[in-house]
Amino acid sequence: MARNIRTIICGFGKVGRNFARLMESKRQMLLQRYNLNLELVGVGELQGSVASPRGIDILNLVDYFETHGTIGYFPGAGKPEWAGIDLVHESDADVLVETTPTNIQTGEPALSHIRLALSREMNVVSANKGPFIRSYRFLRSLANDHGVALKLSTAAAAALPTLDVAQTCLAGTEIRAIEGVLNGTSNFILSRMRTENDSFDEALAEAQRLGIAETDPTLDIEGYDTANKLALIANVSMDADLLPENVDRKGITEMDADQVRQAASEGKIMRLVGRAEIKANGKIHARVAPEALSPDHPLANIDGSEKGITYTTDTMDRVTVMGGKSDPMGAAAALLKDLINIYAAP
Repeated sequence: MARNIRTIICGFGKVGRNFARLMESKRQMLLQRYNLNLELVGVGELQGSVASPRGIDILNLVDYFETHGTIGYFPGAGKPEWAGIDLVHESDADVLVETTPTNIQTGEPALSHIRLALSREMNVVSANKGPFIRSYRFLRSLANDHGVALKLSTAAAAALPTLDVAQTCLAGTEIRAIEGVLNGTSNFILSRMRTENDSFDEALAEAQRLGIAETDPTLDIEGYDTANKLALIANVSMDADLLPENVDRKGITEMDADQVRQAASEGKIMRLVGRAEIKANGKIHARVAPEALSPDHPLANIDGSEKGITYTTDTMDRVTVMGGKSDPMGAAAALLKDLINIYAAP
């Protein structure tokens, strides 16, 4: 008999809706390959939620939200007075999937959602990095105390399996250094400046046209997104206590095409690299900055909007993983992967 997993989602933006669609489209595969039946029993939004212990028709709910911009009055299951925290408090779910917008400074509202879910012995899968940058150790301890799982690989770099590699593939090693190309927008811009002779502004405009860059790309091009991800990855894989404001940061806004092409003429490739290294005194030094990489460096070969990460360890030497889809569907797929690995791990 299939194992029934009652699932709630907090946050029904693009990632949350894509995850819900994946639950539906992958239903038969999940049953056949993993013996899992994922049942959506609630979705929480700031201004109105839905909840039904009998399950919710996913495709109808997605259509309703995209038509009305709210779910609080969804027929038969709407809870217009409930926010996400109310859903977590009232639901008898097995797992919370957290996809609300990230607040790096406070972690809210995701921090409260996750804290309550763990306390109520729900497993948690999160795409939201805010709670873990400042409260990872606390939340990890809370999950351990209640005997539940806490999965956050999506928060680190969406579909790129940064934490999977660090926690599973490199188990038993000491990670001495992290190098990452962790922001698809910046990497796309630098790639276009090198390969298409675009100016910075032209490359940014093309990234925005393709939906790779936001209308306001500040977090990406000034290195904040890379610093946030680097801090999270270091905190999990190095057991660090690193805050984004402690990361030396320089973005790509001062780069011009001449600098990128000059590096190329010298046989090097410009990337925005996040680095965290354990120094001889045991302290971790972290920085984000453009770097001209030699062509034999594994991160030099990551073009366009793709991402990659290299770990240097004490016993397995250097390990690199690259690729992964940089869009809401890629993030949703990473959430599903985390959820499967909670319930169907060998």
